[in-house]
Amino acid sequence: MAEKYNTREERRKQGQTQKKEQNKSPKKPTNMLKRIFLILVTFGIIGLVAGGAAMAYFISDAPELDDKLLKDPVTSKILDENGKLLAEIGKENRDYVNYEDIPDLVEEAFLATEDSRFYEHHGVDFLRLGSAVIANVKNGFGSEGASTLTQQVIKRSYLTPDKTIKRKVQEMWLSIQLERKYTKEEIFEMYVNKIFFANRANGILTASQTYYGKDLNELKLNEAAMLVGLPQSPSRYDPYKYPERAKERRDIVLHLMNKHGYITETEMKNAQSIDITEGLQEIDKSQIDTTAYDAFIDLVIEEVGDMGDYNVFTDGLEIQTTIDKDAQEYVYNMLNSDEIINYPSKDLQAGVTLLDTETGEIKAVGGGRNTTVKRGWNYATDAKRSPGSTIKPILDYGPAVEYLNWSTYHQIKDEEYTYSNGTPLKNASGRHYGTVTTREALARSLNIPALKTLQAVGLDRARDFATDLGIPFDKEITESAALGGGKDVSTLELAGAYSSFGNNGIYNEPHSVKKIVLRDKTTIKNKTESKPVMKDSTAFIVTDMLKSVMKEPFGTGRLANIPSLPVAGKTGSTNFTPEQRAANNIPSSGVKDSWMAGYTTNYTVAVWAGYDNASGEQMEYLGESSQRIPKFIFKNLMEHMAQSKETKDFDQPDSVVKVGVIKGSNPAVKANEYTPSSKITYEYYVKGHEPTQVTTEYEKIDSPGINASYNQESNEINLSWSYPKGNGNTQFEVKMSVDGGAQSVLKRSKDTSLTIPNPTPGSKYTFSVVALVDNQQSDPASTSVKIPAEAVVPEDTEDEKIEDPAEGENPEQETPAEGEEDKQDEDKNNNGENGNKDNNDNNGNNGNNGNNDNNGNGNNGNNGNGNGNGNNTDDGNGNNGEDVEGGDDTTDPGTVEEEKPVETPDPDPNPDPDPNQDTE
Repeated sequence: MAEKYNTREERRKQGQTQKKEQNKSPKKPTNMLKRIFLILVTFGIIGLVAGGAAMAYFISDAPELDDKLLKDPVTSKILDENGKLLAEIGKENRDYVNYEDIPDLVEEAFLATEDSRFYEHHGVDFLRLGSAVIANVKNGFGSEGASTLTQQVIKRSYLTPDKTIKRKVQEMWLSIQLERKYTKEEIFEMYVNKIFFANRANGILTASQTYYGKDLNELKLNEAAMLVGLPQSPSRYDPYKYPERAKERRDIVLHLMNKHGYITETEMKNAQSIDITEGLQEIDKSQIDTTAYDAFIDLVIEEVGDMGDYNVFTDGLEIQTTIDKDAQEYVYNMLNSDEIINYPSKDLQAGVTLLDTETGEIKAVGGGRNTTVKRGWNYATDAKRSPGSTIKPILDYGPAVEYLNWSTYHQIKDEEYTYSNGTPLKNASGRHYGTVTTREALARSLNIPALKTLQAVGLDRARDFATDLGIPFDKEITESAALGGGKDVSTLELAGAYSSFGNNGIYNEPHSVKKIVLRDKTTIKNKTESKPVMKDSTAFIVTDMLKSVMKEPFGTGRLANIPSLPVAGKTGSTNFTPEQRAANNIPSSGVKDSWMAGYTTNYTVAVWAGYDNASGEQMEYLGESSQRIPKFIFKNLMEHMAQSKETKDFDQPDSVVKVGVIKGSNPAVKANEYTPSSKITYEYYVKGHEPTQVTTEYEKIDSPGINASYNQESNEINLSWSYPKGNGNTQFEVKMSVDGGAQSVLKRSKDTSLTIPNPTPGSKYTFSVVALVDNQQSDPASTSVKIPAEAVVPEDTEDEKIEDPAEGENPEQETPAEGEEDKQDEDKNNNGENGNKDNNDNNGNNGNNGNNDNNGNGNNGNNGNGNGNGNNTDDGNGNNGEDVEGGDDTTDPGTVEEEKPVETPDPDPNPDPDPNQDTE
């Protein structure tokens, strides 16, 4: 206790010391705050000065007010790919309304939605501006706007819609000037006549007549609210295309009208309960489409709207497009006349998209046949149908190569099979092909291998692969997607996906606009999506398999093939349900939709054909000949485009190797150098995943022994050869060259000798003989003979003078001995195997009058033409004619079957087909 004791004096001094310290401590933060305040004030003054200087500079660069620009629309110019004028738009479809003719209902809807303090501010609403500044600080500049109606008039009349500080400063300055010059009523009149409402409706009066066929004073509350909601994003809220979005926007307008006291809550709820489509009328029925470019211009208008707050009908834009005028005119003519394609009915519709494979630029679109309205339904972009088997490269085989490193030779067993839920699945031909390669499975468009491929890949990876190619699935996919079920696509989307395979795995978003130039000469480039979506090995391997679809005897796309072009493609078709067939008397061979999609290194084309088949009406179908129309459109368009631009083949990337494989080997076995060519198939593998085992079945065969001599007395060369190891099937190919010239084939036969009469004096004859044993070929054996410069020709003696023959005699031809006549005929006429043999003097073609490739009468196992045109044991019928379409109808509803190859007969065991089935 004593140690803790302090005197009163000590405690007093201690207390004073603490008070001093307490009094001193707050002085430090006070001084700091003063300093911070002074710094902020200094920076504020500097900021104000700098900001004022910047504002002054921006204002000095602002345009002058122009009465004409305030009230009259400025036309936009659409240019083709070469910068030449294609069309001018913006002059038509605008009815002007004066302020006194605008009903209170319409004005109140605009004020509640766009500018509730319009009659209180002087061009700029600083209260809203402050709120927007706070939001922009939190979420980034441009995240929230505070534009008044006056500012919107200025922006649409003079300035760009870009969200930049310079533009905002100029907009505010000009808005204040505008309010000084015009009354509020005049400014409101400018606004409602200037804004765009989609579907070529400019101004509120035109919009009212376009959508509802009414004057403004006839509009109901729900109708006025729908119209007022459109200008924020006309394309996005279009009630014809996006009714759900349009209803949501209309209901917001009604809510705001109630919030600001223009309507009661009951009126709001009653109007919100009305269906968005009620009262809407069909649009533009009186405007006949007479130009070849309208379908493309429709795409341009939509795309410009998607690029920002731009209006081609009022903003005076210069739009650089991607259109190839010649291609667009050709597509239009092909669809709307019978000059190129013979159409069975005026009601048959078609959609076409032509892309630049490398860039994704849209070169031409076929919006439909016999169209009668502008800005109407576009069958190239708006019509979406089940793609049938054209989905197989995208959803099945592409992912299999990408994720599983499958080759073109990968083996799949085509057999009886079911979906995972037990539903049976069949090929369109109604038969199975046993173990086939992926190349053959895709070329024949077999359904069972396609489903097995999707199952091996997995549904999620397949869906993601398709999404990257511009074909997103809105929900989880099912196994029927392997054959085209579960997702509808347009020709534009399908062309975009296919172009990725032709562009080394790079996807470029299809687009019709390169750039736009605003009235102040600001250039806005179209920022389209471009990204790698697959490995270059995947793109090349799928492309090579799609070449087989076009060129192989069993390929389903042969009618669309262009022999002079390296082209890849795929066909597809979809079917009706059994109920639809029965109700509409549709035969088993009739299909709902027919597709053709494919590409070269230059261009990609996707084509759809079918009928609208409106609900409640008799359904029409594509017959066997009509199903081929997309193929003919594809072929004609590709041939037309190839006339002006060289078409190169697809480059094999370093990531892919070509391997000679023994046909039918499973697992794959590589051929060795002695393997007969007839036993080898050349297939493509992802590098590092090719087979390593090499066949030991074939060995090198011996060369023949050869001898040649010149017989001066008979003036002929005697050539002979020996081959003791030969068997009854051994053949020999004899070639000859003279004085080092090119070799020519003399004969191909089982003979072991040959005589060449009357050789040229002084020439050197070189011969080579190759043994052919069981389709194996030996190395050539060669020898040469030099003919003397002056060959001795025996002279006739007096005793040997030829006298005139007696009647009936012929001194130049001996009568053949019995049994020799047939041999002489054989020597002279054996075109199939021996050519003309020794009769070189008669025909002057070195004994090679027979076809060297066994195309003549010597069949050599090739059924008469030596080029494989006879019956093919793999195809069934060996028919190289047109497609025999239609297919098996015994599958479950909801699945899609493949195109049936030509060589397969058309069984029809059951008249009830699969509803989306591919039937080619």
